[in-house]
Amino acid sequence: MNEAADMRGGEKMDIGSKADGGKTAQGGTMNNAGAGAGAGGRAADSALPGPIRLARGAADEAAVYLIEAGFGTALFVADGTTAEVIGRRLAERYGAAGGRAGLEIIRPNAAGDVVADEASVLQAIIAAQRHGADVLVAAGSGTIHDIVRYAAYTLGVPFVSVPTAPSVDGFTSKGAPLILRGEKITLPASAPVALFADLDVLLEAPRPLIAAGFGDMLGKYTSLFDWMYGRETAGEPYDEEVAAVTRGALERCAAHAEAIGRGSEEGVRVLMQSLIESGIAMLRFGQSHPASGAEHHISHYWEMHFLRTGRRQVLHGAKVGVACAVIADLYKRRVAEGFPLPEACRVMLAELPDGAELRRLLRVAGGPADPAELGIGPELLDEALRRAHTVRPNRHTLLRALNAALDGDARADTNR
Repeated sequence: MNEAADMRGGEKMDIGSKADGGKTAQGGTMNNAGAGAGAGGRAADSALPGPIRLARGAADEAAVYLIEAGFGTALFVADGTTAEVIGRRLAERYGAAGGRAGLEIIRPNAAGDVVADEASVLQAIIAAQRHGADVLVAAGSGTIHDIVRYAAYTLGVPFVSVPTAPSVDGFTSKGAPLILRGEKITLPASAPVALFADLDVLLEAPRPLIAAGFGDMLGKYTSLFDWMYGRETAGEPYDEEVAAVTRGALERCAAHAEAIGRGSEEGVRVLMQSLIESGIAMLRFGQSHPASGAEHHISHYWEMHFLRTGRRQVLHGAKVGVACAVIADLYKRRVAEGFPLPEACRVMLAELPDGAELRRLLRVAGGPADPAELGIGPELLDEALRRAHTVRPNRHTLLRALNAALDGDARADTNR
């Protein structure tokens, strides 16, 4: 199942600041540190030019925002399911408010999945040109956002985010992970100018999509470790404040695993809040290091394998969560066997939950926990562990270092 393809037949919450530990109050708008709104409903020092809203009924505010921002023709982009969930309604409301609206439904590939590939991006671009759109609206989940953000970037027009499920942390990202000729690459793209996350819509999201969002957040355990490892061993850029924001979002999310698994309003709100904050951390840093390490590289490797073999896709966050547990076990085992680590990384690894605890959390949240549950056998798992670092060859993860050491040992054996 693709994360963009949903299977689904009052109170406004303010996303808390770092200072208050993420507690909520009235208001509903957040800034780049998660702080509450100033006057007029727009956050001071906002991470985006427009508002970031997480509230009941927030989707209906999108049409008002588009009108007040002075946009003329808006193209609402969705998949077949999310068009019925919110896309069509948004287009109709914008039209009724005086705007010119178009609705484009991205078509699935031969396997039945909507994927962020050349065909989907080109479909969105051609539709925008045909309508003369001066703003795009992503009405969907992660894949729809990746398609729209790159189309908007290519066209030089802004886009607005209206998520339909709390399934990924990339809603505010400036990078678009796309499939080009069967390979997963991340290209520069546009961040949204505003985000409207409607709790009424999110609460109706299918449970697998909610669990996938939890898995994407859980992956921050290993991504934060790999980021530290890259800093200590290769001098990769690092930002303590951004790391702290990501860690706070992760810990809040993990503490609410049971509520997320139940699909309660508190659980879904905390999950979406955490996903938004993780995305804003990446936006502030300018790269995906805070939220993407070896666990994401393995997820991308599996995705490319599924595409090459014509298999249906598995939710991104589901793959990330499972891969995070696999990587945690691998890292702890290899270091226990004597693989050297800088002291800062050794301390951090000791604090990292082991695979058993991560799998327990994944199950509590209602998601898969083992590769076999994703249809991934031992051979593909081993292949990914040996080759996934090549997906992002410029990233200095511990997985890359472990594989480099294995390759060095193999060459030494050959020369003996």
